Amino acid sequence: MADIIIKNGSILTMDSYELTHGVVVIENGIITEVSESTEQYADKIIDAKGSVVMPGFVNTHTHAAMTLFRGYADDIPLDEWLKDYIWPAEEHLTDEDAYIGTKLACLEMIKSGTTSFADMYIHMNDVAQAVKDSGMRAALSYGLIDLGENRSADVELSKGKQFVLEWNGEAEGRIITMYGPHAPYTCSEGFLSKLKKESNHDNVGIHIHVLETESELNQMKQHYGMCSVNLLDRLGFLGPDVLAAHCVWLSDDDIEILRGRGVHVSHNPVSNMKLASGVAPVPKMLDRGVNVSLGTDGCASNNNNLDMFEEMKTAALLHKVESLDPTVLPARQVLEMATTSGARALGVKSGVLREGCNADVIIVDMNKPHLTPLYDIHSHLVYSASGSDVSTTIVDGRILMQDYEVFCMDEQDVLDRARTAATGLLERAKF
Repeated sequence: MADIIIKNGSILTMDSYELTHGVVVIENGIITEVSESTEQYADKIIDAKGSVVMPGFVNTHTHAAMTLFRGYADDIPLDEWLKDYIWPAEEHLTDEDAYIGTKLACLEMIKSGTTSFADMYIHMNDVAQAVKDSGMRAALSYGLIDLGENRSADVELSKGKQFVLEWNGEAEGRIITMYGPHAPYTCSEGFLSKLKKESNHDNVGIHIHVLETESELNQMKQHYGMCSVNLLDRLGFLGPDVLAAHCVWLSDDDIEILRGRGVHVSHNPVSNMKLASGVAPVPKMLDRGVNVSLGTDGCASNNNNLDMFEEMKTAALLHKVESLDPTVLPARQVLEMATTSGARALGVKSGVLREGCNADVIIVDMNKPHLTPLYDIHSHLVYSASGSDVSTTIVDGRILMQDYEVFCMDEQDVLDRARTAATGLLERAKF
């Protein structure tokens, strides 16, 4: 007896580009069958008529609790945004703020079709608890900085290690942990080398910002005589266990280093546009075989949301206009970045509907005016659909939302608590 059978839907497995009609069978959190029909019975039958059944999105770079800063300090350069607004405000964040901010992020992602995400932030025990309570899947890392006032490399590394060991494999395996050095310009060489050794010892990955801005590029060249990628490579830091966010200011040689080391990249087009950081050379990276996924970044530096549909559309359009080539980043390739490539970057068996993979599944309601008529499903999902078209979200075989109704948390309670937390934060930080 299966747990769930999804029937009558059009299935986009991401194993192939074909859209087929059939069933998806789920048992014990795993996809056990994807076929035209099944002889099995299930405790729960979901009728997906008029909808597309597909893998959930994998958002490979977030700062989830920053939902509490949604709309705060917009239209400001990154350095000023961080130093004058975000970092001072974050000093007033409490554990409860981080918990409810992450819960709000999880609610938003569940409602818009994201089933897994990679997060780097502070108060990570509370972030992890919110993920556990929400039912989502996540790769979590404590954001670590050892350069600056009152920063100790040993203390920071201890924080990161304690979190890694405490939470890795928790929530029935839905939570994995990573080390999270903020960036090469906020972390010393010695600290990065120590952290790499610890990540190898603990057999976990590393999540780091790399060359997000031209300012970082110039700063690194002035201080080290080389850019961030070359410094990290010299330290023996880069490898297939590294998830590098942004990677905007890369040279051709940098791209070759990332490819050769098997580094995974998280492309955050909306954030890069909003902060005027630049345009990452994604087509070049993809052409050379770098695994490039998609992330939203924190919604305070995004379009103030965590909608991966919006991220896909922006990625496709940005690189077309940047290259003056309408064939660059076609819809199918962008859809891969948001699903299979993201899962590969996090090392999770998701991002595809295949027997033996995690049952991280979404159902997109195609019976909408803006999705009619339907000629090319990939085109519609990238250019026409939005997060509000997701009717059902399943993670690890558990139905978190069905027919637009959220079951894994009290939606109104989360909204009310988030508003209260934001008000309290405003009063304490006086911003």
